[in-house]
This record gives sequence, structure tokens and C-alpha cells, in this order.
Amino acid sequence: MKLQAYCTVNMLNFTKYMFLRKKRRKFIVNEHHVKICEALDRVVDGETTFLIINIAPRYSKTEIVVKNFIAYGMQLNPASKFIHLSYSDELATDNSDEIRETVKSDYYQELFPYVQVSKDTDSKKKWNTTLGGGVYATSTGGQVTGFGAGEVDYDEAECELIYELMGEVDSLSDMETERFAGAIIIDDPIKPEDAISTTIRNRVNKRFESTIRNRVNSRKTPIIIIMQRLHEEDLCGYLLASEDESIEVLSLPCLYEEDGVEKALWPFKHTVDELKRIKDNDAYVFNTQYQQNPMPLEGLLLPFEHLRFDDMNDIPDSAIDYKFSITDPADMGGDKFSMPFMYVLIDGNDFSVYVMDVIHSKEGVEVNTERGLEKVSEHFIETVFIEKNGVGLAPAILMKNNIANHTQVRTFVSTISKEVRIISNYEFVKKYFVFNRNAYANDPEYREFVKDLTTYLKEGDNKHKKDAIDVLCSAAKALKAKYRDFLYGKKE
Repeated sequence: MKLQAYCTVNMLNFTKYMFLRKKRRKFIVNEHHVKICEALDRVVDGETTFLIINIAPRYSKTEIVVKNFIAYGMQLNPASKFIHLSYSDELATDNSDEIRETVKSDYYQELFPYVQVSKDTDSKKKWNTTLGGGVYATSTGGQVTGFGAGEVDYDEAECELIYELMGEVDSLSDMETERFAGAIIIDDPIKPEDAISTTIRNRVNKRFESTIRNRVNSRKTPIIIIMQRLHEEDLCGYLLASEDESIEVLSLPCLYEEDGVEKALWPFKHTVDELKRIKDNDAYVFNTQYQQNPMPLEGLLLPFEHLRFDDMNDIPDSAIDYKFSITDPADMGGDKFSMPFMYVLIDGNDFSVYVMDVIHSKEGVEVNTERGLEKVSEHFIETVFIEKNGVGLAPAILMKNNIANHTQVRTFVSTISKEVRIISNYEFVKKYFVFNRNAYANDPEYREFVKDLTTYLKEGDNKHKKDAIDVLCSAAKALKAKYRDFLYGKKE
């Protein structure tokens, strides 16, 4: 059947057809819908076992990832077992009810008649298929014990023996063992108004670890979390802080830049001007729920809104007075090896420092020093400053051995604490430093640098967030000395 094949081949086709039949209108496909469906296809294919999707409310996230994906999974394998969770028990069970009604519908049954809802277990909260699959829906704080998602792992040796004794197959390779069999799907695990509560956030995060994560029947069973970001330490922030490399993250900010032009993720929903009005009304809500870039509510030393961005593609050589870099080395661990590459621009009395490029990475001192050497050549850097406290001596020696013939390498030892250096110099950074609009839009490492810079707190825990702001404040200190006469006038 051509229509069945069309709906089975991928999530996007399935979504478009089911939406048309359910809503009796065309599903308006935007680029972000395609990206979400492609990510879900990777889940089905076994390429992704832990998926996080961050996107604004009312951007079709529940329609695609919950309602359509579960129905899609059921037609791929009617034995699929899903657990669906949300902050509200009513929302979760209403979603479950709509999925169940879809599976029972004439338009679904005419394509997938082999997916039948069992009469023995048929409620909004929990319903099964006649082939052993099912859906269990509740709140993230609800009871989830007694039901597992996915298919139970099999013992290869035992299966081989049983099937050989049965004489029905020659080997395990004849069995259908690798197939999609369900998932845990969490849609908005916490309410926006609850996200500012440390107690509630910690309760949700702890429950994920103690109860929810363990409700998979197999280590291969996927976990999907789809939510708007609400706080730095919401469930997504908590999981990403673990640096689990198995997690695939699809972050979809509503307002982004492409080739220096501001664009809206889905103009059908919000135009650029509408998004800017949301930002003007409440920058915190805009950064979290619409940009997926949560910031602390208060106490930021350099808020994102205070930074200046510019297009740095065509800077005239005549405007550039000095090219330099400064390095805060760090080996593998909590801190990052942070090395911005900066151009000093002077136009009459105007003075600015363009942060063209950065290294901001945990890959280790050897790897990052090699990367630094490449970027020094790429940007024709005149001077490299290296803080030789701790592990700084090794990169200083390596750089001197490789670039001393065309770049000055200067080491320095800091005799004051990072906190004092930051407080003494951050106003200079705020006043004179300009950030690369294109790099911020297209380079994840540059974005991470800016995020660490703009989330440093005046008071509070700044663990692993000092490197970006500290290295720029070290640069500010060096520039104050070099350009003292220009900036402050000659002393009489």
C-alpha cells in the first residue's frame, strides 16, 4: 500500500498525514519540524538513545514528539512500551488518551490494522496493545514503578541454545532482535513558575535519577526529554552538567543570526519584531523559554544584554592597531583552556577590542596549545600573553619554540586572586570589548565562551565559570598598561 509505505518511511511523513486526518488541515512544515523529526528518526534507528530537544512553547513539540511519535512507534512495533511523563498528570493522561484514540481511529486502522488496543487494559492512564505493547502516562512526580519502557534485554547464549533445541532457526542472526520497542518520553518535567524554586528543581532532578531513569527494560531503550529551558539547573541543565557524551541535544532558539541577519525560527508563529518585543518585555523569559539560554535572575556581573556584538568579516587593516592573544591554560578537568584572539581597533578617539575568535575547551593542554599555534598564525597575532601559574609553563615553552620568530610570547604570573582581577577589570571589558556576531551564531565554542562570561555571578557559586571572564580581565589589565596614555592621558 503506497500510503502505508509513505507513513512508515519517516516521522515527518507520518506527522503530516496524521495531522491532516485528525485536524482536517495541512500541517505547516517549518525547518525546525524537519530537524525534530530527523532526530526522532535517529532514535528509531538506534543511533540515539538519549535525546534532549529544547524549544519554545507552542512550537509543535508535543504534537510531534509525544502524540505522533508514540503512534508512529506502535505501527513500527505493536509490542512497543512507552512511559510518558509531564509535570501535570492531567496533561500526560490527556496526551495518552489522544494517542489511544488515534490508534483506534479509522484512518490509522486502515493503514495499520495489526495495532489493536487491548480491551483488558484501556484507560487514559494506562492502555495496552494486544501484542504486549502499551502506554503508561503520569506526572514526573507520579507512580511509575511496575511498568517499564522498551524491550527486555535478551541473553544471547541462552537464546541461541533455546532456538537450536527448538530446531526452528539455525542461529540468533535469524531472529529479529534489533528493533525499536518504545521509549521514555518526558514533556516539560517542571512548570515554569516552579523552576525558580531550588527545592522543586532538585526534587525533579533527583526523581529522574532515583526512579525515572531506571524504568527502562533495556540499556538500549531511548529516553527523550523535550522542554523549554526554564533555569540553569532545570532537568536539562542538570543532565548536561554531567557531560554525558551519549546525550544528543537539539537546541532551537527562536531568534538567531545567519550571515549577520537576524531571523526567526518560525515566522508563522513569531516574527523577528514580535520576538524582540517579547525580549523587551521580559529578557529573562526570552532568554530561557525562547532562546534556550537560561540566565540567573539576578546578580550577574556582565549580563548578556550588556555585551556589544558586531560583524567582523571586513575589518579594514588601517583600523587595526594591535593583534594579540592571552591564554589561561588548564589541563583536562573542570576548568577550560581559555584563549581569545583579539584585535585592538582605533578610529580617532574611539577605542575598541574585537574578540575575533576563541579557544574555550576541556580537551587538554597539549591539544589546545596546538590549536592555539594554528590560530596565532591564522590571525597574524603579534603578542601572546600566557599565564604560567599551574600548567602554563608547558604551553609557553611550546609556543616560544614554534612562533617566536614572528610572534612575541610573554609570560606573566598573577599575584592576586581571580576574583580580585575580575572585579578590578570587568568594567573595562564591558566598555571596550566587542564580540563577533557571526562566530556567536555559528561556533558552539564561541557561544560557550560567551555563556560562561555572561553567567558569572557577583556573589555565589562560580565554579568552572571563571575562565572566560578572567582571561578577558587579564587582557583588560594588559591593555590598560599598553594604552594608558591614549585612554587616560599622559601624566603631568
